[in-house]
Amino acid sequence: MVTERRGRATLRLDAGEGLVHVNVGGLRRSLCCGTLTKFPETRLGKLLDCHSEEDILQVCDDYDVQRKEFYFDRNPILFRYVLHFYRTGKLHIMDELCVFSFSQEMEYWGIGDFFLASCCSFRYHERKLGSRLRPSWDDDIDEDRLGGGAIRAERNDIQRLRTELQHFARLRCGAARRCLWLTLENPGYSLPGKLFSVVAVGVLLASLTATCIKSVPEYKTLDSDGNLVEDPTVGAVEVLSTCWFTLEVVLRFLLAPNRKQFFHRPLNVIDATCVLPVYVTLLCDWTLGAQSEQGMMGRVLQVFRLLRVFRVLKLARHSTGLRSLGATLRHSYREVGILLLYLAVGVSVFSGMAYTAEYQEEEGLDTIPACWWWGTVSMTTVGYGDVVPVTVGGKLAAGGCILGGTLVVALPITLIFNKFSHFYRCQKALEASVRNRARGDEEGGDGGVVNRSYVEDRAAETRPL
Repeated sequence: MVTERRGRATLRLDAGEGLVHVNVGGLRRSLCCGTLTKFPETRLGKLLDCHSEEDILQVCDDYDVQRKEFYFDRNPILFRYVLHFYRTGKLHIMDELCVFSFSQEMEYWGIGDFFLASCCSFRYHERKLGSRLRPSWDDDIDEDRLGGGAIRAERNDIQRLRTELQHFARLRCGAARRCLWLTLENPGYSLPGKLFSVVAVGVLLASLTATCIKSVPEYKTLDSDGNLVEDPTVGAVEVLSTCWFTLEVVLRFLLAPNRKQFFHRPLNVIDATCVLPVYVTLLCDWTLGAQSEQGMMGRVLQVFRLLRVFRVLKLARHSTGLRSLGATLRHSYREVGILLLYLAVGVSVFSGMAYTAEYQEEEGLDTIPACWWWGTVSMTTVGYGDVVPVTVGGKLAAGGCILGGTLVVALPITLIFNKFSHFYRCQKALEASVRNRARGDEEGGDGGVVNRSYVEDRAAETRPL
């Protein structure tokens, strides 16, 4: 205790009392001096070595001379774990506590991690290490790094949608433009949006069907010169679908809240890519005539025509699953890279083994590149069967290649699937938020600002434990 003597405060422990009274954030407790002497390096243990007021105030925040009570301005809830430590000599931690907050508190009291009980030590260090590594796993995964990156991407999408909707309030006819824009961008926003989505998907499927039919000779007709030309019906479908796609791009661009950022979104780039080859082909045919089909120019135009097949990617605008798949691949490049690395190593090893066993046989495995092809087909479990080993060593290498490929391909799948599930839930939650805001507008809402907490709650409802 501290007593006043000649203007100075000194600490004198009463041997008869043998107690140290502490007040931690309003929680008063008394500890035996004998208990504290077992842990002299802890903060409370250092109180026993204080001989002046200055020494005491270096250990605690304040001292009440009359009550003989040391005051600490700390968390009283976490101090209960400190008390339990002094009673048992072991430190325990509950799962619901933040590991960083707990670690900082124990560091203040001078209690090291090595005092953790064996039942809590593994989980504590696992959670602490996992929390530190999570931001570096998904910022490029999402903080793009799943806990940090996927969640960050989700919040970025929500914030971007909020900003876009709020931007309409500053535009002329903003309410009408916002309604039309949501009808085009979010099929679930309203009944007209759903009808527009159905028509868009129908036109897209008709366009893809026409593109496929154009390549079948039986569906072509002969002109007056005896040359094969496309069926007029197929040509009409192609023209109508091109007009529809062009109308879609123009309307989205005109209604966009921020036209400077319009082509920064992948779906808008896909829309433009679907119509651009058509106009490039028409321009070349109009300027060059029959010469456009000859030489290198003809090959270039053929490539542009084949680009129409990429119209199938427009389905992503109307499919939550495809958008989730794209987001998963964009944020899973590390897992995909690991998968490709595993496959490359396996193919190199097993193709070398197959070449060593089969190079003297005339079965198509007499060169390293040919063995690479065989190894790739085998490790991915495709198994064309165009080239097969015939020697015992070659068959053993093939067996190892197939089994190794099965294991290697399966390893990163779980991580990729978990991210796909998360992004799918985020997309569904975002769509639900838009529908919820639409109902709010009908009832006199606030003008279409997305409820961020609603989206996050909906995503959290289905998040796995």
